[in-house]
Amino acid sequence: MITSLRHMFVDSWSGRAIAIAVFVAFIGWGVGDVVGYIGTSSNVVVQVGKTEITVTDLSTALRREMPVIVQQMGANTAAQLSPGMIQQITQQILQRLIMRAELLEFARTMNIVVPDSAVRNEIFSLPYFQGSNGQFDRAIFNQKLQDQGLTEQAVIRATRNDLTIRAVLQPIVQSGHVSETLLQNVMNYIARVSVVDIARVPFDQFPTPADPGDAVLHRYYVNHPWLFRIPEQRHARIVILSPDTLARSVPVDEKQLKQIYEAQSSTYHTPETRDVHMVILSEEKQAQTLQAAWKKNKNWQDIQHSVKSMKQAEAIDMPATRASAMASDVLRKAVFQAPIDQISPVIKLEGSWAVFCVTKITPPHNVSYTQARPTLLSEYRKEMAASFMPARQRTLQDTIAGSGFEAIPDTLGAVAVSGVLDAQGMTTDGHPAPIPASGALRAAIIHQIFTQKQGASPYLIQGPEKGPENSYFAVEVDKIIPSSEKSFTQSRAEVLKAWQSDVRYRMANQEATSLYVASNTSGKMVLPASSKIHITRNVAFLSSVPNKAIPLELMAYLPHMRVGQAIMVQSNHAFLVGLVTKIFVPHPPLSQKDKQKLRLDLTQSESDDLVTTFVQTLIAQTPPSINKSGIKMAIARAGLGG
Repeated sequence: MITSLRHMFVDSWSGRAIAIAVFVAFIGWGVGDVVGYIGTSSNVVVQVGKTEITVTDLSTALRREMPVIVQQMGANTAAQLSPGMIQQITQQILQRLIMRAELLEFARTMNIVVPDSAVRNEIFSLPYFQGSNGQFDRAIFNQKLQDQGLTEQAVIRATRNDLTIRAVLQPIVQSGHVSETLLQNVMNYIARVSVVDIARVPFDQFPTPADPGDAVLHRYYVNHPWLFRIPEQRHARIVILSPDTLARSVPVDEKQLKQIYEAQSSTYHTPETRDVHMVILSEEKQAQTLQAAWKKNKNWQDIQHSVKSMKQAEAIDMPATRASAMASDVLRKAVFQAPIDQISPVIKLEGSWAVFCVTKITPPHNVSYTQARPTLLSEYRKEMAASFMPARQRTLQDTIAGSGFEAIPDTLGAVAVSGVLDAQGMTTDGHPAPIPASGALRAAIIHQIFTQKQGASPYLIQGPEKGPENSYFAVEVDKIIPSSEKSFTQSRAEVLKAWQSDVRYRMANQEATSLYVASNTSGKMVLPASSKIHITRNVAFLSSVPNKAIPLELMAYLPHMRVGQAIMVQSNHAFLVGLVTKIFVPHPPLSQKDKQKLRLDLTQSESDDLVTTFVQTLIAQTPPSINKSGIKMAIARAGLGG
C-alpha cells in the first residue's frame, strides 16, 4: 500500500540495504516450509503468532502487483497466464507478506512501538502528498487516497508497519562489518591479472584425404548408422494469413488511387532545381570588387571568409532551390538562365546587389500516374490491410473450425500451400520448403507441423511476437513418413565427406594434444618450425572481468589455473590450447575510490546475510500457518480465477 508510494523504505543507503536484504532473505523460501492452517477464521490467509494476513490483504496485493509482474513476463493481461503460473506468482507475493508478518510479530513480542508522531512525520514527508510549496497538502492527500482506493486508516497502518519493520531491521543492517583481511583478499582477487598464450588448431587447416575406397567407407558407414538416415518427413497443408498475404486481396478503387496521386503531386512532379552560392551586398562597388575576386578564386569557403569582414554583406547557400522560392523576379530570371559553374555579373536588386554561382542543376522530374500506380497500390494495400485483418481473421477461424481448409474462400487473402518437408524445413531434394513466410513465423509453422498429430483437426494459431504483426496460420498433417536408413549406395558421397571430416578432426586432435603435453611439461608454448598452428601470445584478463577476445571454452578454466599450467578444449571448428604464463596483482590493487566502493558493497552483502539469518530464525521460531481456502478466495477476489 504505502510501499507503492515510497518503495517501502526511505531513499537512503541503509533503507535500500534493508529492502535488498529483505527480498534476498525470501528468495529461496517456499510453501513447503510452513505448517498447515489451524485457525478458525475463513477471512485469514496466514497466521503468524497473533499477526494475521487477511484475504483482503492478499487480494489487494495481487491487484496492485500482478499487472507489473505480468508486464515483466511479456504478457498483456493476467488472463494470458496459466492457472499454475498464477499460483506461483501468488505464492511469491504471499511470501513477501509473510516476511512482513514475521517481522511485525517479532516487534510485537519485543514491545517495539512506533509513536504516532513518527508516523505523522513520515506521511507528511512523502513527496506524493505534498503541494507545490513542498509542504503536506490535505486536499492532495485525500485525492490520492481516493484515486488509489485507500482509506486514511489503511495508510496510517501501512506506514506504521513499515516504520516498525525498519526499526527491527536497521540495527541488524548497520551491524554489518568487513575486516581488512577480507577486503584485501577480495581486492587482490578482483585486480589479479593473468596472462596467457592461446593456440588454435582448426580442423580445416589439414589437407582433405583422398577417397580410400569402398571397403574403408563401407566400414565407416556400418559404424556410424545414425549419420546416414533419411529424417522423418511430413506432408502438411498450411494456410497463412498475414498483412502481406491479405494486402494482395484488398479491394482497390481506382478513383481513390488517383486522388492519392494528385494529393502527392509534389512528390511525383518536381520542377527544375538549382544549387546556388550567393552573396548579397549593400554597395555596388563592394559587389564589383567581390565579383572580380570570386572570378580569380572560385573557392566558396574563401569567399565566405572574405564576406565576414565586409559590412552589410551576407553569404548564402541555397541547395535544391526552386524558381518559385525566389521572391525577386530579376534574381529568379538571372539564376535560372545562368550557366553552371560561372560567376555571375553583379545583379542590381531593390536596395542591394547580388553575385552568385550555380553549382548544380537538377532537371525537372515527372512521374505519370501509370508509372506511380504500382507503388501507390502497394502502399495503399499495406495501409488498409490492418483494418481488414480482424474481420478476415474471424472469418478464417470460423471457416477452418466449421468446414476445414476446402471451404476457405479465395477472397480472404489467405495463402494455402502443401507439400513434404522435414523438421529443418527442407524438401526431399534438399531445398528449403516454399512456405510463404520467413523468420520466426516460418519457424513457428514448421514447429507446429512436427508437434501436431496426424489427422488432428486444424485450428488457427496466432504467429509469434517476433514475426509479422497480426499474422495467423493453421496446419493439417495428413501423412507422416518415418525416418529410414539410407543404403550405402545412396549415401556414399555423404559417407566420404563424413570420413574425410573425421580424419581431419583426428589430425587436428593429435597435433593439439602434442602441443598441450609439451606446454604442460615445459611451462612454455613452443612450436616446431614446420607447424602451421597460430599462437596469440600475452593475452591478459582480470579474474573479475573476462576478456572477450578469449574463447568462452577456455575462460571456463583459465581463471583457476596456475602459472605454467596448460589446458586443451574443443570449440566448434578447432581445438584450443591455453597456457598461463604469468599471474600478478598490480600495486595498489584498486584506487582509493574503488576500494571504498568495494568496502560498502561487501558491508551491504554482510548485512544481507545477517538479515537472511535473522528472518530464517523468525520463521523457524514462529512458523506461519496457511489457510489454503483463504488463498483461493483472495485469488478469486482479485479477479484471477478460483
